[in-house]
Amino acid sequence: MQDDELIAHRAAAAARRRLEAPGVGVGVTEDVIRAQVHAFYGRVRADPMLGPIFEAKIDDWDAHLAKLCDFWSSVLLMTGRFKGAPMPAHARLTDVGGAHFAHWLEIWRATARETCPPPAAALFIARAEMIARSLQLGMAMARGELPPVRSAPVAEADQDRGRQDEHPGQDERGPASHP
Repeated sequence: MQDDELIAHRAAAAARRRLEAPGVGVGVTEDVIRAQVHAFYGRVRADPMLGPIFEAKIDDWDAHLAKLCDFWSSVLLMTGRFKGAPMPAHARLTDVGGAHFAHWLEIWRATARETCPPPAAALFIARAEMIARSLQLGMAMARGELPPVRSAPVAEADQDRGRQDEHPGQDERGPASHP
């Protein structure tokens, strides 16, 4: 492929990705991303729990906000602009735990609901929750804290299934009727 053809091919592929991006159909634009990120981090900086953590780590807020806009643009519009590595940066935050993530998500949800059209807010929230779970798991693993492989409700359901396997044709209501 010639250089001009390669450039055109890459541009067409990027345009296709943007059309298939999850945010396009729900009204996410670069302006919506910028409004969400800037409003959210304005609140975080003023928050008594989260503000000091961010202020201690971020020297250049303009650069950090630009990076976060690139991140969310890559997540929701599939622009590919974000080139960072969030996990190592977050793994170094040894004093950050579940309560911090829960509070971060509370502020994120409230900001999204106030800043974005409802379908876009729902997408922002769903992706943030998924990312928060991933970061928490990665941070726990980096600290050598292995979370339980299964949660209690899943383990209990497996035990219930095992009891049913011991008594085929019977569930919690009693023996099955057979013709």
